[in-house]
Amino acid sequence: MRFVVVGGGIAGLAAAHRLRELAGPSADIVVVEQTGRLGGKLRTDQIEGEPIEAGAEMFLVREDGHDSAVLTLARRVGLGDQLVHPAPLPATIVVDGAHRPIPGGTLLGVPSDLSKLDGLARSDADLDRDGGRPLLDPDEDVAVGVLVRRRLGDEVVDRLVEPMLGGVYAGRADSLSLAATMPGLFASAQRVTTLRGAVRAALDAAPRPPGAPVFATVRGGVSRLVDAVAAASGASVRLGAPVRELRTSPAGWTLTVGSTRDPLRLEADAVVLALPAAPAARLLREMPGAPASDVGALAYASVALVTLVLAAGTALPASTGFLVPAVQGRVVKAATYLSVKWPQLPRADGLVVVRASVGRHGDELELQRSDDELAAAVRADLAELVPGGLPEPLTARVTRWGGGLPQYGVGHVDRIARARAALPPTIALAGAVADGVGIAACVRSGQVAAETVAAAVRPHRE
Repeated sequence: MRFVVVGGGIAGLAAAHRLRELAGPSADIVVVEQTGRLGGKLRTDQIEGEPIEAGAEMFLVREDGHDSAVLTLARRVGLGDQLVHPAPLPATIVVDGAHRPIPGGTLLGVPSDLSKLDGLARSDADLDRDGGRPLLDPDEDVAVGVLVRRRLGDEVVDRLVEPMLGGVYAGRADSLSLAATMPGLFASAQRVTTLRGAVRAALDAAPRPPGAPVFATVRGGVSRLVDAVAAASGASVRLGAPVRELRTSPAGWTLTVGSTRDPLRLEADAVVLALPAAPAARLLREMPGAPASDVGALAYASVALVTLVLAAGTALPASTGFLVPAVQGRVVKAATYLSVKWPQLPRADGLVVVRASVGRHGDELELQRSDDELAAAVRADLAELVPGGLPEPLTARVTRWGGGLPQYGVGHVDRIARARAALPPTIALAGAVADGVGIAACVRSGQVAAETVAAAVRPHRE
């Protein structure tokens, strides 16, 4: 059996690994990646000789009340004893110059108990009255902000939900799909008659043992996960090789890879597409049923991460970091005290590290600054936002992710379902283009895509 996985991010690598498990050692599996490295948004760099994450820094350890797909995969590829968890410290939201704790009992900022808002945002409980019918009709999608404003008021959205969603998606609450970003709440809202009740039902449906960690990372950096999964897949890897065309052939599929001057053609029984919307849509443009149109409708936001390395002994709050609502008018939308958050991963040189995030969908003006200008703007914000201030950093590094975060608009889930239904069974979509931005979601998506195409190929090979 011959499989080609287009895209060498964690979704594509998870697909390749699962294909190896399903198809066995004799299967020919090729991962094609147009950039010069594997990992996508997972990238561990070095600053002053020590590892530092340039992209995603951690992953969920539980989903729907069970071990997440990425936790299981990490154990399977030999990294189970290399996982560490963040310190059990609170994060805060900065509102009107004050740091307020993120209230408990919320789902991406949507509260189940208004009494826990504790001055963070005003809300009128009468807005969320029981009207005797579910909040949403069956399969009725809605923007998160639209629903929450209607039921809990503007301040809950602007001061709590928006910064939480902005931290994950760099998106806007009034544009992001409830079905895509909070599927648990979407499901309960079709049964429950108040928003607070729907949040409680969603939380109850995915219980977490008391004290159990929510996130984990890999000692030495998440790039170790990338390398381990790639190695365990046994796949052939082609880097710097854009796929320019995908066509049917008597044997299944032919992919044209590389430059127009010296193209390479790969034959495959099945293909997994684990790449962003625009290149995926380009490869699907000849497919009947217009899957390219549904896939290509997805928009993206650009973000930048500014990592500041501070002198040894610099004091930081006993917190993992903070979020900044867009209505506060700051450049920084979030900051993480990495040295406090990950006490098990101290730097050998004792230096202290803080990372800030910049950029929201539809408001990327700040990202037009040069690296030096952006770092200076972030330093100025943090000097005012961090309790006690921050000293001048020893080093500042800017990492840009242009078009890095998908914006799941209302109807995204239906569009992807329609696109998948139009595809032949030996072509599968995987990754953030379809199923979510987190590492756990991407791993799960890649594995499901692998299972789909393997099942389609197997009957023809038996």
